[in-house]
Amino acid sequence: MNSPLPEFDHQAFLSVVTQQAGVYRMYDKDQTVIYVGKAKDLKKRLTSYFRKDVGSNKTKALVKQICAIDVTVTHTEGEALILENNYIKKYQPKYNILLRDDKSYPYLLITDHKHPKLGLHRGGKKVKGDYFGPYPTVGAVWQSLRLMQKLFPIRQCEDSYYRARSRPCLQYQLNRCSAPCVDKISKPDYQQQVDLAKLFLKGKSSLVIEHLVEKMEQASVELAFEKAAKYRDQITTLRKVQQQQYVSGFAAEMDVIGIYRDKNQVCVHLLFIRDHKVLGSKSYFPTIPAETQDKDIVQAFISQHYFGQDLKAGRIPKEIITPIEIDNNLDIQQLLTAQAEHEVKLLFNVRTERANYIKLANTNAQNALVTKNSHKESVQARFIALNEVFDLDGGIQRIECFDISHTMGQQTIASNVVFNQEGPVKSDYRRYNVHGITPGDDYAAMAFALNKRYGKVTNVEKLPDIVFIDGGKGQLSKAEQFFNELNLEKTPLLVGVAKGESRKPGLETLILAGSHQLISLPGNSPALHLVQHIRDESHRFAIAGHRAKRQKVSKKSALESIPGIGVKKRQMLLKYLGGLQEVLQADVTDLAKVPGISVALATIIYDALHDN
Repeated sequence: MNSPLPEFDHQAFLSVVTQQAGVYRMYDKDQTVIYVGKAKDLKKRLTSYFRKDVGSNKTKALVKQICAIDVTVTHTEGEALILENNYIKKYQPKYNILLRDDKSYPYLLITDHKHPKLGLHRGGKKVKGDYFGPYPTVGAVWQSLRLMQKLFPIRQCEDSYYRARSRPCLQYQLNRCSAPCVDKISKPDYQQQVDLAKLFLKGKSSLVIEHLVEKMEQASVELAFEKAAKYRDQITTLRKVQQQQYVSGFAAEMDVIGIYRDKNQVCVHLLFIRDHKVLGSKSYFPTIPAETQDKDIVQAFISQHYFGQDLKAGRIPKEIITPIEIDNNLDIQQLLTAQAEHEVKLLFNVRTERANYIKLANTNAQNALVTKNSHKESVQARFIALNEVFDLDGGIQRIECFDISHTMGQQTIASNVVFNQEGPVKSDYRRYNVHGITPGDDYAAMAFALNKRYGKVTNVEKLPDIVFIDGGKGQLSKAEQFFNELNLEKTPLLVGVAKGESRKPGLETLILAGSHQLISLPGNSPALHLVQHIRDESHRFAIAGHRAKRQKVSKKSALESIPGIGVKKRQMLLKYLGGLQEVLQADVTDLAKVPGISVALATIIYDALHDN
């Protein structure tokens, strides 16, 4: 454990600190970084903290806690900005504005392939092809992919699945793929659809329609009426989509930042506009110190959002519209331009269309913050109602719930979900692979999960206030026995959640540990709604884990028992043929095409899978 730092002698420090540009880190008595900043002149900037009148109460509180400062010199202020951002992400200092969003954004990708694939891509642009985006969420990408399936019959399957096809799949039957894998479409015609899809994703849907109209008329002249009908249907669908989409006038590629603030709560909302279309938006709720100005929030958002690991992955647009002017506007604009390798404009005093986008982004920010607070107040009200039922000293701060999921005793998974007064705490969720018990013994499975979660707990402060056990008196009794054997000074309140006879929502019965008293809450009770939410979340989390485990086992089990088939050959069969179902459907000839599988081994595999 680090020993506390001695009292800070700021005069001695300031007498030797450099006047160059750089980044400084401030530490408290526990050697924790509490603030990170940058400066053109480190000496001048750091001296300002120790004047008699330092300004805001926030700065006064910060200075009182400083026990050490270290500096890192950089060549330019631009380098300092990037280093500052990296330090903020690394140390999460409590006096900095914290965005807490490091995820890379998803793209649509059309691969460079004989028959190109359209699909989702995340991460570095290592795969050859055309990238479209970024999109604000994965959900927005899937929505676009579903739309593209209706418009252009381009494959969206993985290459391994594509290579293994010997006949068209279901997507062909649904008219969502032209089945290039089995030559149901010529290569030029398929490439034509790919080119049209690229034009559409670039926002040039009118050009796509004009091209399709020409093709339809040409097919009609050639008396290819079936082909003309396909073009007609494609044109009709495109026109419907074109009417539904908002197409901007001149905003080709820009991000629009909106902000709404309520005391120390703030929401920053980002609109993504690419190829003259609004691709979507995303709300952020940064943690801000008291007395932080709006311009500081916007500047912190820009530096933390755009200066990351994927700077050259198309994340920085040509224009970034801000609701207010920020400090060092031109310096940041130059740095963004250098990082993006194309000109980037940072605009704030905008008119007409851009002004409307700013208004829209600010409105969305306000709605997002109001919605978040409304949800938080709703959850808190339910916690209060639940505490009225159990009357715990100090109220209820944390609730955990356990559930067990299995199929006939196989692939047993236990789930542990956590709620606090803001709702689900998903970072604390846990799943446990249950083993060493009699298959199907739910009581033993519950004891296993409780031991995994609480078996090594020594600090009772880390225990929840309530533990819900999804089940009846049997599971609850097992939990009681477990905590009695732990012999802790304090134990959580144990409550069983038994489903009613008809297992309908609203008929749940709560069973208190010890007395096994039954409590039935009214169907409109907020307390019951909280219990149902927690129980359903625990059930969902357990089932999702069980299904994943069962699917993983089922993929291997049919092949594991075949002599001569080890891990590598199993993987090759599944990968080359596209999955277990394709392996089951393959004949000896298809199996022998898999690298490493001889005709003799293919015959053994075929016979084993078909019980011959």
